Amino acid sequence: MTGQRFADRAEAGRALGERLMRFARRADVLVLALPRGGVPVAFEVARALQAPLDLLLVRKLGVPGHEELAMGAIASGGEPVLNAETIGALGISADAVDEVVARERHELERREREYRPDRPPPAVRGRTVILVDDGLATGSTMYAAALAVRAAEPARIVVAIPTASGEACDWLATVADEVIAVITPEPFYAVGSWYVEFAQTSDDEVRALLAGSAMA
Repeated sequence: MTGQRFADRAEAGRALGERLMRFARRADVLVLALPRGGVPVAFEVARALQAPLDLLLVRKLGVPGHEELAMGAIASGGEPVLNAETIGALGISADAVDEVVARERHELERREREYRPDRPPPAVRGRTVILVDDGLATGSTMYAAALAVRAAEPARIVVAIPTASGEACDWLATVADEVIAVITPEPFYAVGSWYVEFAQTSDDEVRALLAGSAMA
């Protein structure tokens, strides 16, 4: 790391893997990455733990006209997690929310076809599931992911991230059994602030990392 910054997602994943070594070589452990940025991180975690890697698809629900601002999130197989405070403060109508949810459901379905055309959904019942992303700002996307996994009755949910805001970690602790972050800088700013290289992860990279993990 350069000071408090990771060189890239791969370095972040290696640092995170070191924090998770008590889960190594356990038959019940499953690493689930949140695409796309979480996949390079989770690839390194799964390799360090000698655990299988799969995906949990989640989409942020962006405020209409200001899509970078989250008003919630939705995961494959789950219900939308909405931020009522944001929706109310901005006066977003129910119809507008429904339109965003429908669009993001469609994108989740596209990504399911893109990333796992012949792969069944990961089996999580009774397993220790480690949910990995490249960072948490508000935590809404990871929260939706954790809720979706919780509904499938895992033995334990561990949220694992290289960098996160303290507030997001506290919130995630209400739905996960454990939250592990390598760094929790204050003030947090944005996830990309804690990486030297933070280019968008492509669909091709996601497919290649999944294939590489399966062959490892």
